[in-house]
Parts: sequence; C-alpha cells; structure tokens
Amino acid sequence: MLNVVFMIHKVRTVIILLMLFCLTGPEEIAAQITAPGASAGEMTSYPVYPQNDPVFFFCVAPGEVSAALTVTSTLEGRKTFSWERYNPGSGSFEAYFSESGEVDQATISGLENGGYRVTITSETGQQVFRAWVFNFWRTIEATVSESTCDFFTLSSDYEQPALIYYDLSDGRSLELSLEPEFTWKEGETIISRFASPVIFDPPTRDTDYTLMVSDRLGCDAVAQVTYVSIVTKALFTADPMSGEAPLTVEFNNESENGDPLGFEWFFFKDLDEIKKLSGGTTQPVDSIMFTAYDFSPVYTFENSGTYMVKLVSKKTSEFYTCTDTVYLENYIVADTSYIQAPNVFTPNDDGTNDQFVVKFWSMQEVKISVFNRWGRTVHVFESKNVRGFTNTWEVAAWDGRIGGRDASPGVYYYVIEGTGRDGKKRWHKGFVHLFR
Repeated sequence: MLNVVFMIHKVRTVIILLMLFCLTGPEEIAAQITAPGASAGEMTSYPVYPQNDPVFFFCVAPGEVSAALTVTSTLEGRKTFSWERYNPGSGSFEAYFSESGEVDQATISGLENGGYRVTITSETGQQVFRAWVFNFWRTIEATVSESTCDFFTLSSDYEQPALIYYDLSDGRSLELSLEPEFTWKEGETIISRFASPVIFDPPTRDTDYTLMVSDRLGCDAVAQVTYVSIVTKALFTADPMSGEAPLTVEFNNESENGDPLGFEWFFFKDLDEIKKLSGGTTQPVDSIMFTAYDFSPVYTFENSGTYMVKLVSKKTSEFYTCTDTVYLENYIVADTSYIQAPNVFTPNDDGTNDQFVVKFWSMQEVKISVFNRWGRTVHVFESKNVRGFTNTWEVAAWDGRIGGRDASPGVYYYVIEGTGRDGKKRWHKGFVHLFR
C-alpha cells in the first residue's frame, strides 16, 4: 500500500503594519515589513523584550526554502538597507546583506528560518524593522496498523520542524505551539477527527481512506491508505418461500467477499419437530436436517412443515478466518396435505369439465377409487410418490370411461385415501354426477 503525501499551500500575502522606531509623523504609517507569499502570520510573545515582532510562515516541501521579506520605507532620498540575521549563539544580530539606492522598497528572499532586522538610513532619518520567518513543512503517513474480523485501526504519523524564536533581551528560546488537526474521509464523507481512529464493522470491499492534517497556518498535508478487506458478509434469498410439498426451493447466494469454497448451508428440521425434541429438556437438541456446501444450492423439502435456513460465509486471510452468519427473515412453509373433489363432471369431449379432476396439496401417496351405484369398482387411480403438480395441484383421476367405453350417466361414489407429506392420513369420500 502506497501512502501519497503532499502539501497544500494556501498562499496569501500577510501584511503586518509596524510603527516602530523613528516615527516622525502621520506619513510614517506607510512604513511596513511584509512577507510576500506567506501563508500565515502572527506576533511574538517575548517574555522580557518590550516590543513584539511579526512572525511569518511559508508552507514548503521538506528542504525547500521560500521565505522572503519586503520592507517599505517612507524616508526620502537615497537609502541604505542593511539586513541582519539573529545569531542564537551570541544573542545578537549580525550583518547579512546590504544594498543602497533611490528606492522606497527592498526585498530579500531564500531566507532560512530565523529572525531578521533591517535598518534603513537616509539623510532624512532612520527606520528599523524586525521579523521572524519560518519555512514550515509537514510529512504525514497513513497506515492500517491493525486489522481483525471486528475492527481495524487507521493510524497516522507525521513529522514537522520545531518553530523556535528567541527573546531579544535574554536570548531564551521560545517554541510556537502548533497542534495539527486530523480529518479522515471515506470518499467525501468525514468518518473521524481522531489521529488514529478504530473502525468497527469493517467493509467487505477494499476501501480507500484519505487523511488530511491541517493547522492554523494553512499548511495542509494529505495522505491516502487502502484498507484491504479480510471480512465477509453473508446474504442470500430463497424462492419460492411457500408451496406444496414436496417444495423445491432455489437459494441465491449474494454474499460479499466470501471465499469461493467458504459457504456452509444449514437446513433446519421442521419447527414443530424441533419443539417436540426440545420439550422437557434443557440440553441442546440436534435441529439440523441437512448441510450443504454449494455456492447456491437447490433443495427439496419433501415433507410439509415450517423450515429455517442459515448461511455461514467464510473469508480466510493470513492471520484470521472471518465468518458471518445470516438467517432467512421468514420461514419456508411447505403446506399441509389437502384433498378436494368435484361433485359433477361432463365427459362429452367439449373441452370443458371432461375429466373427474381431483385437487390435492402436499400429498405423498394417493389412491382414488370410483364405484357405481351397485358398489362395483369401475376405476382406480393410484400414485405412491405424488409429484409434478406444483402449479395446479390436481390430477385427472377418471375420464368417464369403463373398460374403454363411455360410462352411463348417473351418480357414482368415490373414495380418496392417502398419506400427506405432513405424515397425516387423508381420507375423502363423496358422490359425483356424470352428465353427457
């Protein structure tokens, strides 16, 4: 992971008006020392020295020197600009640069950190100005210092130079306090203002985070880090959620960031059966009916009942195996058995109601016997494994023929018996009228 670090320079010209030595009248107000290109400025706080001086800050890259000072004088005539630099060792200003001319303004640039004094002399008088300049830089690094299944830590580290100036009376060193402010973002969303925040519920995708470190000087630094996800999120849907038993359900795995072979499906027994198993005991019961390891399995619930399914998704990394579990929001219902038969049918080949159609739901076995009015069996339909009626749940049990010939119109008696997929015996009887 590469950390991109750069400085954002917020440049503005900071002008601090000084009315220092030798002010002889209102025209002296125009005399000043400025710092073109400085990002910020403030005043010193000397403990002893009676007058405070301006401090100018320049946002630069490490090793870069951009500080500059410009002085403007209100003296008339030819002037000499004598620049001096403060020496902390001797506690005094020492000659740095000098120039003369028929000008009102002088500039020195490429200044190292420190204090500078300029004395302007002419035939009409003298002016003295002082200022401190700092080439300020900051490097930052953004990292992911810890990453577990439950959280990860975004860490920041930074380096910046000390900002030290000196009291001009006793030479004591004074450090400007500059505590940075931290802002972490995911995209355009601010997620934390702590230096090293802990992020819970990690995302399931690799995510870029941006760290911005700012201060009152306007010297901002930015770094980026990528969190490489080691977690997964289990998600799935099931269709259909209810219907006749046997009920075939397709499960669609929508899990995020799981290992291709890291899925485990648990199909629970019928809810009523689990209740019976757990009744009267405080011990755990075996509630699992079936376990599958397919990505998106298809499962047939053979018997009527109320069923729950859960999915466990796994993500394996160098140090952790992270898992996530999800249950269906609702139960899958394979309906209880049911039989229904009509009381009339008309096998006259007109395409309407030509068959004795028996409707049933969730039946395992069924036998349909038809008798004439003298009790003789005229037709039998039987199936030991009823399937294939998911959409209609019905079967054409009799076409109104006996031995290949049309049966006489009249009243017939039927008996339907069988076993439902809920394990219950079903029995249904009645009369049906045959009209032609």
